[in-house]
Amino acid sequence: MGQRFAVTIEDSGERVSCAEQDSVLHAMEALGRKGIPVGCRGGGCGVCKVRITGGAYHTRKMSRACVSEAEEADGVVLACKLFPDSDLSLKVVGKMAKAVCAEGHN
Repeated sequence: MGQRFAVTIEDSGERVSCAEQDSVLHAMEALGRKGIPVGCRGGGCGVCKVRITGGAYHTRKMSRACVSEAEEADGVVLACKLFPDSDLSLKVVGKMAKAVCAEGHN
């Protein structure tokens, strides 16, 4: 079994546990939030865009139509292609934001 890391979603204050071999999107889906849009899961649709604000990570190939080189250099990546190498903090900037950041969640 691999290591697990805490992923803090700054927008909602929630923390989820993410195994190093699982994508951060997979961990975020475990929140069970209705309405979290999940697109292609392949790095090509851009629905799950997030900005990393802290921690170490690596990504797999993402479409440049979804994440430009400048965005990636600024910590913007797709959660479906994001894998933690340490605890992470992030802000949701993609189409998931409405579902993840909605007020009144528990």
